[in-house]
Amino acid sequence: IYILLACSVLAIAAMAERAVIFKREKKLALLVREEFARLMESVDLRAMADDWKPEYGYMSAVLLAALSNRDKPAEVAEAQTSAVAVIERRRLEKRLLILNTLGSNSIYIGLFWTVLGVIKAFRDLSESAAAGPEVVLQGLSEALIATAAGLLVAIPCVIAYNYFQRQVKDLSGDTEAMARMILARIKTKS
Repeated sequence: IYILLACSVLAIAAMAERAVIFKREKKLALLVREEFARLMESVDLRAMADDWKPEYGYMSAVLLAALSNRDKPAEVAEAQTSAVAVIERRRLEKRLLILNTLGSNSIYIGLFWTVLGVIKAFRDLSESAAAGPEVVLQGLSEALIATAAGLLVAIPCVIAYNYFQRQVKDLSGDTEAMARMILARIKTKS
């Protein structure tokens, strides 16, 4: 149970930290979308780059990479933009592995302790044959608590992991679409 308690504390910390990061990213993405829509009306990429007011965030970093490479060949600009997108995506996915691991393995930790509890219950029964089913039932109820604890850790971790992965995917898709618009302008300029 103590292992599962430690896992739940770690999971809550990872969820809280990622929630703060993604809340900030959503807020910044909204600002970037508004700025991007305004700047896309500009025909000149140089003017667009000069007017860009970057806020640190995934979307802004990727779009700024595309704009910063506007004078380079289109292939170079695309490669640089993709590299920044990969680096920024890894930053967003940081600590999601913790949630995935805890979500996958907490159940097994609980089941492991359940099996040990069942073994203990049958050993107690064999040691005191006159005691009856009460000995086994007490041991089994203690063992099943470990399974329940494992599920209580695993289910929220899986839900949080899936939610945050979806956030990363949505943000990446929106960013890629906007970056492709800039890269298309770079290609047509060449």
